[in-house]
Amino acid sequence: MQDLNDMLFFAEVVERGGFAAAGRALGIPKSRLSRRVSELEATLGVRLLQRTTRRLSLTEVGEAYLRHCQAMRESAQAAADTVAQVQTEPRGTIRVSCPVTLAQTVVAELMPAFLERHPLVRLEMMVSNRVVNLVEEGVDVALRVRPSLDDSGSMVVKRLDQALQVLVASPALLQRQGTPTTLEELARMDSVAMSAPDGRSTWHLVGPGGAQQAVQHQPRYVADDLLSLKFAALAGTGVCWLPDYMCHEEIREGRLVRVMPDWAPAPAIVHAVFPSRRGLSPAVRRFLDYLGETVPGRNSMPGRMGHESRRNLD
Repeated sequence: MQDLNDMLFFAEVVERGGFAAAGRALGIPKSRLSRRVSELEATLGVRLLQRTTRRLSLTEVGEAYLRHCQAMRESAQAAADTVAQVQTEPRGTIRVSCPVTLAQTVVAELMPAFLERHPLVRLEMMVSNRVVNLVEEGVDVALRVRPSLDDSGSMVVKRLDQALQVLVASPALLQRQGTPTTLEELARMDSVAMSAPDGRSTWHLVGPGGAQQAVQHQPRYVADDLLSLKFAALAGTGVCWLPDYMCHEEIREGRLVRVMPDWAPAPAIVHAVFPSRRGLSPAVRRFLDYLGETVPGRNSMPGRMGHESRRNLD
């Protein structure tokens, strides 16, 4: 098998412009380096370097081979960095942004155990629905719940879970207005919503066989906070859509009922974004690992989808 050290030696010789400079950098005699590179060429059956009395130059195949040698060296260093980070006790401050509802219903409950596990870590959490610029605002990790990951840009994404969205109403509302059996009947019911331009709002629903339907309604109550809407739904004010992690207990206890269960808003992806996987501090890496262990399935309803795979990480 080819000695991978020879690939490192070859890259150093090329980048430092000769055997003597590479030998000094590596602490290896010039003659030994020259012999190893010659043996590498013999093993590969090609010439990688053109040698003259004054200079070295790469052959065409040598240029292509050099890129692979450099990539191998970077991968080896990244592997060593990963081990070093695992061996280092997490410490320092982690700055996290998190949507209000996700913090109130899932994340806040998980944080004390993480801090107890890592006593040298400080956590600063910005609980806000505002979209933050991680780099400009010095945020290490942003937690998000969105229908897709397409707007994550150059950020690295760690997918944590999938949240089902459901339409719910109180038994009192259904007794007052009846249980809808069609989307037309649903649109005529009292409702609540996060926004209602011109007094109207729209549920974008997915139904049997992947059918899609936009249902317009006129909400009686508008609030840009899901927890407020949940209280309104419980009080019988109107039909409301909620992520399943916000209402599974109320559904199980019968205080809320799923309306038109064959139709629902598209699932949302619970995920974390951060600027780069390389150079992550041990504290941030442990925090991301902890979220991956604890968030999936948290407060989920029976029958929902489980842990989704990660994207752009590991």
